[in-house]
Amino acid sequence: MEINGVPLHPLVVHSAVVFTPLACLAALAYGVPSWRDRLRWPLVVLAVISVVSIWVAYLSGEDLRDERFAQASGPFLERLQDHEDWAAKLRIGATVFGVLAFAAAWFHTRTGAVRTTLTGLTALGAVVTLVLVFLTGDAGAQATWEIDS
Repeated sequence: MEINGVPLHPLVVHSAVVFTPLACLAALAYGVPSWRDRLRWPLVVLAVISVVSIWVAYLSGEDLRDERFAQASGPFLERLQDHEDWAAKLRIGATVFGVLAFAAAWFHTRTGAVRTTLTGLTALGAVVTLVLVFLTGDAGAQATWEIDS
């Protein structure tokens, strides 16, 4: 999984880091009734791009680990494992968020409890996903850039 000799993982991670917060912010703004109609489809598009980016980042990260870091040990391995653990949680959280965003858009014209519940769950999913993308990215940066003393 390389493009011109560069591993795919660090390239696709940038897509996940940009589109996931955008999708989450769109989901939070979707909760504002006057913005709901305008944000319905942008929310779905951003959520799909986000989920696909996260899955590709996850799979390319596994490939990168297997090809380049199979013999890792010590503190680096611990930081890498921490990053992988957060990435696994993010993959699930972002997928759930994507499904909720799609469901909110699909049932957009509903009123009452269905709309309120879906909007609330989508907002909650957005907040959880934002936290997970931050923690995953931070753990990845720590694994990549922290120098052992």
